[in-house]
Amino acid sequence: MEIDIVSEEENPMLHRTDIRFEIVHEDATPSRLSVRDSLAATLDKDSDEVVIHELDTKFGMRKTVGYAKAYETPEHARDVEQEYMLERNKIGVDDEADVEAEAEEA
Repeated sequence: MEIDIVSEEENPMLHRTDIRFEIVHEDATPSRLSVRDSLAATLDKDSDEVVIHELDTKFGMRKTVGYAKAYETPEHARDVEQEYMLERNKIGVDDEADVEAEAEEA
């Protein structure tokens, strides 16, 4: 899977960068989480700092166009993004499970 960044726009007010990208892939459309991990590696970011908003693949094509937001820290992502986007991107899910497990043990 090859990721090409089409455009990057800084948004200092929300501590993030808005990114438009293209992916060329051999098989079916890659999952949101695999795209997030690959894009995070390309941007040299932690995967919890990248939120994939949109993936669009035309029928029969091996190219996907997407939109993502790369935050400065995972905390900024949790503060700004809506809950359903955090759940889709599996951001903060592990932290909540750990807190619930500790509460049950106590």
